[in-house]
Amino acid sequence: MVDYYLFNPEAEEALLIDFPADTCVRIRVRGERAPELLLELQDDERTHTFFSQVKRAKQQVESKVTTPRAMEPPAPAPLRAVPIPPQRANKTANAVVSGANPPKSTSALPPNLNNSSSTNQAGTDYSADRRDPAKSLASDFGFEDNFNHTLKVEEKKNQQNRLVASREPPPVPPLPPRKGSYTPSNPLPPPPVPKDRATAIQGKDSSFITPAKQDFRPGFERLDRSPSWSDSPTTNSMRQAMFSSQAGQREYLIKHRLGKKEKEYVDIQNFRFFTGTWNVNGQSPDSGLEPWLCCDPEPPDVYALGFQELDLSTEAFFYLDSSKEQIWVESVERSLHPKAKYKKVRIIRLVGMMLVVFVNKLHKNHIKDVAAEHVGTGIMGKMGNKGGVAVRFVFHNTSFCFVNSHLAAHVEDFERRNQDYKDICARMTFHLLDYPPLSIVKHDVVIWLGDLNYRLFVYDAAEVKQLISQNELKKLQECDQLNIQRQTKRAFTDFMEGEINFVPTYKYDAKTDRWDSSGKCRVPAWCDRILWRGSNVKQLHYRSHMELQTSDHKPVSSLFNIGVKVVNDLRYKKVFEEIVRIMDRMENDFLPSLSLTQRDFTFANVKFRQLMRERFLITNDGQVPCHFAFIPKLNDSQYCKPWLRAEPSDGFLEPNETLEIYLEVYVSKDSVTLLNSGEDSIEDILVLHLDRGKDYFITISGNYLPSCFGTSLETLCRMKKPIREIPITKLIDLGEDSYMEKEKSKVNFLMVDGVGTEDKPLKIPKEVWLLVNHLFTKSCQQEDLFQTPGLQEELQSIIDCLDTSIPDSIPGCNHSVAEALLIFLEALPEPVVCYELYQRCLECSHDSRLCKQLISQLPRAHRNVFRYLMAFLRELLKHSHNNNLTASLIATLFASLLIRPPPNLAVRQTSQDRQRAIDFILGFLMGGDEE
Repeated sequence: MVDYYLFNPEAEEALLIDFPADTCVRIRVRGERAPELLLELQDDERTHTFFSQVKRAKQQVESKVTTPRAMEPPAPAPLRAVPIPPQRANKTANAVVSGANPPKSTSALPPNLNNSSSTNQAGTDYSADRRDPAKSLASDFGFEDNFNHTLKVEEKKNQQNRLVASREPPPVPPLPPRKGSYTPSNPLPPPPVPKDRATAIQGKDSSFITPAKQDFRPGFERLDRSPSWSDSPTTNSMRQAMFSSQAGQREYLIKHRLGKKEKEYVDIQNFRFFTGTWNVNGQSPDSGLEPWLCCDPEPPDVYALGFQELDLSTEAFFYLDSSKEQIWVESVERSLHPKAKYKKVRIIRLVGMMLVVFVNKLHKNHIKDVAAEHVGTGIMGKMGNKGGVAVRFVFHNTSFCFVNSHLAAHVEDFERRNQDYKDICARMTFHLLDYPPLSIVKHDVVIWLGDLNYRLFVYDAAEVKQLISQNELKKLQECDQLNIQRQTKRAFTDFMEGEINFVPTYKYDAKTDRWDSSGKCRVPAWCDRILWRGSNVKQLHYRSHMELQTSDHKPVSSLFNIGVKVVNDLRYKKVFEEIVRIMDRMENDFLPSLSLTQRDFTFANVKFRQLMRERFLITNDGQVPCHFAFIPKLNDSQYCKPWLRAEPSDGFLEPNETLEIYLEVYVSKDSVTLLNSGEDSIEDILVLHLDRGKDYFITISGNYLPSCFGTSLETLCRMKKPIREIPITKLIDLGEDSYMEKEKSKVNFLMVDGVGTEDKPLKIPKEVWLLVNHLFTKSCQQEDLFQTPGLQEELQSIIDCLDTSIPDSIPGCNHSVAEALLIFLEALPEPVVCYELYQRCLECSHDSRLCKQLISQLPRAHRNVFRYLMAFLRELLKHSHNNNLTASLIATLFASLLIRPPPNLAVRQTSQDRQRAIDFILGFLMGGDEE
């Protein structure tokens, strides 16, 4: 056996790699200040390459080791993540934590403000970084201090844009890390840095992460692996492990207490923020944007500009790039205020929605913790033609979040707009390395802009135009849907909006100021809005810009004067040192303690996709501040089962402080199959860990009501009754029958003829027939079918109806029934085109004869369902002039559901693989299936 060592004198960690003769490689990370972690990898060429890259990365970093200056609270080195090669992630062994307690640390642990500038240089040169494996490893494995945290997390997660999470109501944001730090709404400032040092650091770089080209993915696609509630991007990282050490607890506790005393060391300074929104209707700029962006004599400090319908082409909707993006960005850059120089902070696009943020170069070194995210709210969350994009950052010591959204269209669909808003709020989370996921509302200032699409509850265009001509804008605003939704607390409840003194910005004949004269004669409305929430925000102007006639919308802008928290270094240092002195005294005398109001919880009648919630209180009844966290049980990687989560999952409590914790049960497509089959049950035990204290055990119990959603096609074909009427023992027996049995007989797309015997299976599941038959008889002419999401209340009613009865008709609108069909297909444990035939399906997508042969080899239930669906979809295309469906759109949507890669290949699925799956479906839509 050969032993290899890597030693980092700065972090005092050693990396031991053993190459034994049995083709197994063990990697052990250990050191005086770090717990021990053991990994097992295969002994092959890729592992040796990985090890050599680690050594190269280590050598690069060792040449950059610096020591903090004396007489200042040093910013601690970032807590390191353990390197795990992506190809070997499934080979990791359980970590074993050990090690002696290190000396107490007096580090404040807030990120160093001046690191943001040098950090951003790594982001700007990202293309080069990808070409150099050693440099990439140095970044990914935490060896390099000055690497942009935002870029690293986002690139590791999904290469920036357009991969949209599944729409699973009620939407719930991702869970914070298992043993991470509590995050205040604004990250804390760094320890004070002498001016000479700050100048030297800032001189290294002054750029942000602004790659010229984003890596987009189709806005309607599934996540390669939908994370469960209890998943966390940092669950097993070294940072989390180190947090369990005494030094880690102390540093994060200091950070928490600094946040509590923020008012003692910050001053409020005012800065000008220009925000704008414009639905450009797929047009290219045909004039300068100065009338919109330079309408004030003084330059703003920050620009945040949102666009909607940037590109309406099929290519933008389905594929990677849009040529319109760069055209509009360049037009914006040419039109920024001439009295200042600006630096791009971030740009993000999802299909036609784009948000770009610029900052005056004078302030660029005070921008940090930049992140961008997106949420698609199209049908099932798969289509990104509607939804939102957002950028967040910290400016000095105030956190900002800008959201640009395009909500559901049509006058009568205000409830869908409310639903889109709630979806974006719940699902939009920002991932920064040293913090738990941040939601939109966890920012000091939030500015929400976009084409919100709220209309007027006045349906006579002539009446509205007459009131506008009489300048009766106040009277019209009484009928404004957004105002009414805010007043009734159905959407944007906590947001404010300035007084509207401009005429409606929608809808005009393009290139004119004339109201819509088309056959539809749209009623004018204030679709384009800008709202905000937060303190120290004053709106100076709220206006439209009629001079610009490119689109059927007019651009809107709002100029804000916002009070920003700026750190006073001397006062900060004084507060920091006082906190350290107090903690030194208290930690020697007291141990933490908690009291819980309840420890046993029962969830009765849990259903698929129906959120259930219980709450309890925890109180710090000790004498010292304490940190709590739900931790995994022995041999578990997560602290709870996938259908359960606790919110918050960790945090800090001051003495006598009480916190409310919610326990939420939600069965998604990822957990429904095991519950349906009886392999899992609503039972779990949560371990609430108190640092330097004891563990508290919380018992979860309940009963689950089986659903046809998440049940295999073979099992459903053997059910003549609704699933709720079948005993669980019978369900288990049905599930054990082989679904891969192949029959040679050819069948029709109808239910079984005649009465038959009781054990003769149905040709297709009755649930599929009920959904498709409803759509076939009632929805072929439905406008935007499979493009408009259903209502969540109706979806739940449809699921309950199919689980409990064989109805004569299905409740809900056509859009809800259509989405229910898609949810059914997505939840199948084995897709219609079975996993074992996935690769062959891609290989034969170019040959229609081979495609038909492959379908004939599917198990009977799968083969029948596939042919039944194709016949239905071909019928829909005959009515495309009414329902606005195209073969390309249908093929793209259904390919992601019917032809799914096996779980072990999902991460490796390429854009070429997705296109081949689409081509496979297209062949049946366009050519038919004669068999």
